[in-house]
Amino acid sequence: MKIRKIRNWIAALLFVTSMGGVTVAMATPQTTFAACNDRLLTFPAWFRGLTDGSCEIKKPDSSQTGISTFVWTIVLNIIEIGLQLVGYLSVAFIIRGGFKYMTAIGEAGEIEKAKTIIKNAVIGLVISIFSVAIVNFVAGAIN
Repeated sequence: MKIRKIRNWIAALLFVTSMGGVTVAMATPQTTFAACNDRLLTFPAWFRGLTDGSCEIKKPDSSQTGISTFVWTIVLNIIEIGLQLVGYLSVAFIIRGGFKYMTAIGEAGEIEKAKTIIKNAVIGLVISIFSVAIVNFVAGAIN
């Protein structure tokens, strides 16, 4: 029984490792990353919405609303980065739950734990996606 469990763990690790490598290879862009791009992978740059087209950050207006808009744009970009990190973490927990489910070997308690992990991670992912949408909506209203 113990050898079978170890063999299943090794098989699952090999599967996850090989699929992760394929995913990274497919997701890697074939172009070089310019310093002023708005996004790296899916993360926005902290200065998104503040450049003037030539990769220079434009100065805020000297008025109170100009400075406020400038600061809130940066804050919303940082919040979006954090929410996207939560989304990636949720996906990692979905993978962890699936891995736990695959290696449960029919043990009811382990299967329930795996299902709970997956359910909670999916809920977290949905909340994260909607939160990013709300932040983008607010950022669009500000700019």
